[in-house]
Amino acid sequence: MKNYFITFEGGEGSGKSTQIDFLNNFLNKKGASVLCTREPGGTPSAEIIRDLVTKGDPNRWSPLTESLLMWASRTEHVEKLIRPSLEEGKWVLCDRFYHSTYAYQGIGHNLGIEKMRSIKNIVIGDIQPDLTFIFDIDPIIGIERTKKRNSEEDRFEKMDLNFHNNLREAFIEISKGDPDRFILIDAELDVSAISEIISNEVMNRLIL
Repeated sequence: MKNYFITFEGGEGSGKSTQIDFLNNFLNKKGASVLCTREPGGTPSAEIIRDLVTKGDPNRWSPLTESLLMWASRTEHVEKLIRPSLEEGKWVLCDRFYHSTYAYQGIGHNLGIEKMRSIKNIVIGDIQPDLTFIFDIDPIIGIERTKKRNSEEDRFEKMDLNFHNNLREAFIEISKGDPDRFILIDAELDVSAISEIISNEVMNRLIL
């Protein structure tokens, strides 16, 4: 079975991690070797950066500094984990990738998607997912979900509602960019219904 790189994007509390676990189990049952990973993070050095950007005061970093930290983490992640895993024949399922930076820093923090694309081309080159699921959720519902986690990684959740509304619109616009690669998911659907959509899309687009 050919291996693929699949990413999961969306706002806070949209249920990406739950669906990554489901798809991992689904693919394992079909005999696939799967790596599940996340951003920011994924490698020891990238996880150190994750702590810097996901914890603390929302104004801890300037938008540009925050963006560069994300790209530094991603460079480590791609070079030390994602590329090697793909070359080994593993499927890679990643909770967030560069489209989150386009949305969060490019749109949410007004740095501009074109600037983010320029940095992307410099630091990780032409790598891109084969398939991206974008989870769409009302930010108010998503933020309420995140409060139940009692996690210290709440820096972005503490940003204002306008920021999260802009994120939602940014992800919706990104999903329109390439219908063959982006799939917009209603993240307010029942978990099992979302799992069925994802498994069907993976089967029809990548496996069959």
